[in-house]
Amino acid sequence: MRTFRISSLFACLLLLAATAAAQADARSEAQKWNVSEADLAAIKQAATDYCESWYEGGAEKIERAVHPDLAKRIVRTDPQSKNSRLDHMGAMRLYQGVRSGYGKNTPKEKQLKEVTVLDVFGNTASVKAVMSDWIDYMHVAKFNGRWVIVNVLWEMKPQPQPQQ
Repeated sequence: MRTFRISSLFACLLLLAATAAAQADARSEAQKWNVSEADLAAIKQAATDYCESWYEGGAEKIERAVHPDLAKRIVRTDPQSKNSRLDHMGAMRLYQGVRSGYGKNTPKEKQLKEVTVLDVFGNTASVKAVMSDWIDYMHVAKFNGRWVIVNVLWEMKPQPQPQQ
């Protein structure tokens, strides 16, 4: 009985220490950029909502995460001619893509949504989101008191080539 109590107490202490360490990390990250913890959390939440909306087909999350004048771009280069073009997607097209539910086809175990805040200055932030098939570099801005994604530059991950 005594061993169980000590083990339970030890587990609780470990959980408390881990929680305190995570809170300290969030505080130090916010301090690094001279931004409030609430703003840092809101920046991360906008990027997380953006990612999750794709996998869930959630129109509400994507509409909350991005500014209506969003500019999402990708550079595509023709392998034959080596000529590049810039493809553009606005907020409405992104909303439609999310609503189509295509992202729901990604198996749960392959759904990546790794969000990393790269920099924050004043009312702007740069965020990297690693998804299952691409990487997004986002500009997030505090607009009317709310952090929203205003620009995205993205790149597809290389697809594995079939073995011959």
